[in-house]
Amino acid sequence: MADRYSVNSTGSETGPVSKISGTLDERPGGPHANLAFEAAASRTTLDTQQTTGSRQELYGVDENEERGNWTGRFDFLLSMLGYAVGLGNVWRFPYLCYRNGGGAFLIPFAIMMCIVGVPLFFLESCIGQFSSRGPMTCWGFAPLLKGVGISMVLVSAMTALYYNMVLAWAFYYMFASFTSKLPWSECDKKLMKANEWCSGIVASVACNDSVTVKAPNGTCWDSKGGLLGVYDDTLLKTIAGIYRRSPAEIYWNNVALDLSPGIGTFGQPKWYLALCLLVAWIVVFLCLIKGIKSTGKVVYFTALFPYVVLTILFFRGVTLENAGEGVKFFIVPVWSRLLDARVWKDAAVQVFFSLSVAGGGLVTLSSYNRFHNNILKDCVIVVVGDFFTSIFAGFVIFSYIGFMAGKQGTTVDKVAQEGKQGTTVDKVAQEGAGLAFVVYPDAVTNLPAPPFWSILFFFMLITLGLDSQFAMVETVLTGCLDQFPVLRPKKTLVILVVCFVFFLFGLPLTCPGGVYLLQIMDNFVGGWTLLIIGLAENIAVAYFYGVPRFCKDLEVMLGYKQNIIWKIFWYAVSPIAVMFIFVFTFVDYQASTYGDYRFPGWADAIGWLMAVFVISPIFITIFYKIWKEDDEDSFIKKVKTLMMPTREWGPYLVKHRKLIEDEGYVAGFVVDPYAEKEANEGSSQRHFTLSSLSINSTISRGTSKGSLSSIARPNRNGTGKYGNGSVASQPSIKSIESNV
Repeated sequence: MADRYSVNSTGSETGPVSKISGTLDERPGGPHANLAFEAAASRTTLDTQQTTGSRQELYGVDENEERGNWTGRFDFLLSMLGYAVGLGNVWRFPYLCYRNGGGAFLIPFAIMMCIVGVPLFFLESCIGQFSSRGPMTCWGFAPLLKGVGISMVLVSAMTALYYNMVLAWAFYYMFASFTSKLPWSECDKKLMKANEWCSGIVASVACNDSVTVKAPNGTCWDSKGGLLGVYDDTLLKTIAGIYRRSPAEIYWNNVALDLSPGIGTFGQPKWYLALCLLVAWIVVFLCLIKGIKSTGKVVYFTALFPYVVLTILFFRGVTLENAGEGVKFFIVPVWSRLLDARVWKDAAVQVFFSLSVAGGGLVTLSSYNRFHNNILKDCVIVVVGDFFTSIFAGFVIFSYIGFMAGKQGTTVDKVAQEGKQGTTVDKVAQEGAGLAFVVYPDAVTNLPAPPFWSILFFFMLITLGLDSQFAMVETVLTGCLDQFPVLRPKKTLVILVVCFVFFLFGLPLTCPGGVYLLQIMDNFVGGWTLLIIGLAENIAVAYFYGVPRFCKDLEVMLGYKQNIIWKIFWYAVSPIAVMFIFVFTFVDYQASTYGDYRFPGWADAIGWLMAVFVISPIFITIFYKIWKEDDEDSFIKKVKTLMMPTREWGPYLVKHRKLIEDEGYVAGFVVDPYAEKEANEGSSQRHFTLSSLSINSTISRGTSKGSLSSIARPNRNGTGKYGNGSVASQPSIKSIESNV
């Protein structure tokens, strides 16, 4: 603890090493005197002089003592990889490939990954690392758009609510798999509703023989009046009102969910789902109990274990009969589909959401990096890892789809092109929960030792989702703790309260109608709202703050100049691509559905209200900032002022702020904003007197000595609003030399 109170530091070949000038008990007045000195020392401890080797990262010791840093070298990388690689890679990407011509989808997906994914992923990560602040407090470079950070936290909070419900379902299925015979492996008439037929009892038939009779309702009969099967499930559904489902789908709807007829019939929480949801939140709490210090260790397992399971499933899948047909459909492109704009839109949307851009998690995770961490290398590794994980998952999924198509006497491409209904293979067109909890469970029943494969799969699903859940909850926590630093000593209690409150708000999702609400939240909260947030973030950096200045920040942080390609992407390519996605999303807008159920208008209205609630802080904060701005009189000047970075914007630690050498970087740039803030608070809030204070500090690249009586309140432009004090003459309490 002695190092925390030292005030003279130098950089060494292995990183910053402090020279201790005094311990806690050696401070004037004893261990409890001059608490302001303690606050100042905590930030100036690492106020080092840069040497040749000072860019080398020293792990195991926090560079930023107040916020903390990742403990291990790979903690951040695996956390980012786990955040980016989530359930969408397993249950949305295969669906999009299936819908958009298999291999044809991979080409626009790769292109969009390069022009949208990498630039925005890198931009957002750099904001967090450069400022060492979370999404709520990193907007000093464009104060007018601080509401974007609030919207990021709201998106993460609301997404975490329903995302953990998906994990609760996975827990339920994993627990249900601990049996000698999976409960969804065979048809059980006791579980079937009056308007349901089980595909295990009533099979799909061609009904083309001369001795068979085709009924108008889609059923096929023999000459003696015996039911042979169903030749058209669409006719069976529309004319007879009967749904032919697989045993896995019947179990999912009638047992796991106890699905209600619609969102209007919501019902009461199911106790077993509520318990599973509680288990999910307890796991999240225990993993987050020490913040990044604990999650940084958990991700070594949760981020890597899914790859082990996917590898096992891959080798088992490709050895199945007819698996090659599914893989062939996945990798062989239908070139004509490249002329379809919807394919490109789906590819761009998948990239945007797969990398979790604009959710605040990238800013949060990177804000705990050391200042000189090679963030570009990490971003490239994560993006490439996310891309190839999607491809790898596609091979795994389509090998099983080919196997299932062969068992049902059809082919994958035939099902995709002709839209054959009623087969389990066709259920792949139901993205999300339908794919994870219907198709996969049905697939494992066809493998030897089904319970083993089922447990393995759902445990993989849990670990795959936990990483993303950690990042979203951590985003909420970081936003709160950065905005209200007084809560940091009580972080464990804050985490407990957040997890408990989120559990309570998630209970409606355990009701029979909860899956409908989850679908609404997924469509609107985690949909086009992220596009607006991402576009606003890009505009703030490119057109408010300025790409040239942002690139200078990266040069200070990374030690080398940035390629001009980033300027091209951030100025034009990426924002245009995001606007294209946004516009096409509304052009292609359709009312919400869940399977065959179409939501009523009032349900979609609830979704729109959720979306408006999420993005409203952007506009509310803009008006509030303009109203509170008193440095200018006219509306236009206020807006222009709020579009400029504040004098305090920049790296978190003083030692890194001293690296800013450009005199015109920010008007009135303050090297030590913490000292100026404490000085302006007045002597009544300190434990020392004015007569005992002597200040010697470097401000705005100039050195000055002064007392508190000479301080003028600085405005954004660096001039004293209540006096004529200039930026160069502003004193600082956090100095290298202090006499108390």
